[in-house]
Amino acid sequence: MNIRLENVAVALGKRDVVRSASASFAPGTLTGIVGPNGAGKSTLARAMLALVPHAGRILVDDVEVATMSRAELAKRVAYLPQGQTLHWPLTVERLVELGRLPHLAPMSRIGEADTAAIERAIERADVAGLRDRVATELSGGERARVLLARALAVEAPALIADEPLASLDPGHQIDVMELLQGEARAGGVVIAVLHDLTMAARYCDRLVLIDNGTVVADGTPAEVLTPANLKSVYGIDAKVELTGDWPTITTLGRSR
Repeated sequence: MNIRLENVAVALGKRDVVRSASASFAPGTLTGIVGPNGAGKSTLARAMLALVPHAGRILVDDVEVATMSRAELAKRVAYLPQGQTLHWPLTVERLVELGRLPHLAPMSRIGEADTAAIERAIERADVAGLRDRVATELSGGERARVLLARALAVEAPALIADEPLASLDPGHQIDVMELLQGEARAGGVVIAVLHDLTMAARYCDRLVLIDNGTVVADGTPAEVLTPANLKSVYGIDAKVELTGDWPTITTLGRSR
């Protein structure tokens, strides 16, 4: 499995949100897409799933996503969107079962292989204790973990998670990042849109820094999260120190 972007551009209305973005995402790597609010991170993630029209080429296993059926793309790339609202009072177990829909023929039922995948996802996302709860009654953090379990239940070779740490307490943020890291270590293509630069630096193998719809840096966290890049992209003065294998970022204030 590989995902490759070649000069991708996305316009929403009259605004160019993504401009000539090129990058590749390989198996065994947890890649963080970082950048300020409005930089185009989530739009780029949605373009990879053919959820918004785009120019340029987006290829999954050398096949353009625009030519793939929705079901086939969903089997290959699982998606955890940000801030998803739940409208139906489903139990947690039933909600996680929905992750198996790409594998089911119309009117077919959950089989043994699907049940096993659902159980694995529930355990990996640490929501076994919630399985009989109604999903619409969960806290924001509980809901975020349940939706992650639904994405994991697909058992696709690639996973795109858009702001997976939102609404989570620090302990569960660590759990989620370790889970995503584990998915990558097991050979998956894992892409996470992140705002927390410290967590991105600690857990990601690689970062793609986006500003104003353009990829401005691509490399290891130490290569990307430099004081110069943080000043240019975020407009902040920051102290960057290497702690072990990852940089620690201390924000000093707005650049003057």
